[in-house]
Order: sequence, then C-alpha cells, then structure tokens
Amino acid sequence: MGKVLYSVSSTLDGYNSDAQGDFSWAFPAEAVTAALAEDIADVTTYLYGRRMYETMAVWETDPSAAEESPESADFGEVWKRARKVVFSRTLDDVWTDRTRLEREFTAEAVERAKAETPGDLTIEGPTLAGTALVMGLVDVVELMIWPVTVGGGTRVFPDGLRAGFRLARERRFDEQGMVQVRYERR
Repeated sequence: MGKVLYSVSSTLDGYNSDAQGDFSWAFPAEAVTAALAEDIADVTTYLYGRRMYETMAVWETDPSAAEESPESADFGEVWKRARKVVFSRTLDDVWTDRTRLEREFTAEAVERAKAETPGDLTIEGPTLAGTALVMGLVDVVELMIWPVTVGGGTRVFPDGLRAGFRLARERRFDEQGMVQVRYERR
C-alpha cells in the first residue's frame, strides 16, 4: 500500500493562506511546477475537502490552466489520471472524472482509498490534512516554504499536534526563493 502525503505551501510564519483566504503568494514558477509534477508522478489518489477540490478541479474543467506552459500541461495530465476522493457534507455532487464523494472523513475511508490504489495518496488542504495528522494517518509531510509572512490565516498544522518526523529531502528553488522539505513520520 502507498503512503499518505500531506503536501502544502507554507509561509515562513506557518500559514497556508492569509486571514482573507488569499494564497496568491504561492503561485509557482515553471521550474517549481515541473518539480511538483515529477513529485506527484507516483500519486494515484488525491484526498480533498470541498474547498481544495473546487480549487483543483480547474485542471480538468478549464483548459486554459494547462495551456499556460508545457509544465502546466504535464501537471494537468498527471492530475487528471489520478483518482479523487472528496470529503464533504455540503457538496451535492462532484464534476470531474475518476472522482467520488464521501460524506464523512474517517480512518476507514482513508484505508479504503489506500486499498483501491497501488500508489501514493495525497491529502491536501490544511483542514482535512490537520484531521488526518491528528488521527495518525499521514506518513509524509512535504512543505513548500515561501519567503513571505502573512501574520495570520489558515495554519499549516493544527494547534496541539504533537508528532515526530525525520528529514528525508530538501530542495531549493532559487528563482522564487522557495524551499521544499520532505519529512517522514517516525
């Protein structure tokens, strides 16, 4: 069975978005997009909450997203090939291929998703991932740390989380001053 990865953009002060929900500071250059597409090549399932699903569905519903560059096109193709499981009590339906809706986020639902796929899974969005971290379901945390502070907003990690990790990889993207670090749970 694959690993569950939490991959997230973070400010230096530990936020994924500011108090108004803005994360425009995390728009990646082409080198970063290419690296992320390479990183997710082994990902066969995405676990999303409603807001993250609505944000990422653009890779299938808006062709202009993939037309921005060859790197964006590659990322879009990798994204479309993967399965998606959306955890939401408020969505009536999902609108992308290879996607199913689950009403409750449980350890059993994550284990079911893991059993259905040969590769890795990502859990995206700090709210859903925070719950998974507290439940001990996340195997890998990958932070993309951007050289900006926002002073408040949505935290990358939930309050009260205590967990041990070991550094598995670090990578610099000098063009934007971004650093990517990958930690595996002990």
